[in-house]
Amino acid sequence: MSQHSSLKGSGKISAKRNVLKRYERVNILKSRGLWKDGDRGLGLRKTKPDE
Repeated sequence: MSQHSSLKGSGKISAKRNVLKRYERVNILKSRGLWKDGDRGLGLRKTKPDE
């Protein structure tokens, strides 16, 4: 007996997230050189996820 494809595990689902956590946005800004130590974590710039 086979299993229906919609009932399989979520291991194969890997959708691209379009909303980042605050620490992820800070890490991206640091890697781009747009974040200085001592900056506040509120009102961050918009960032797109790295691919």
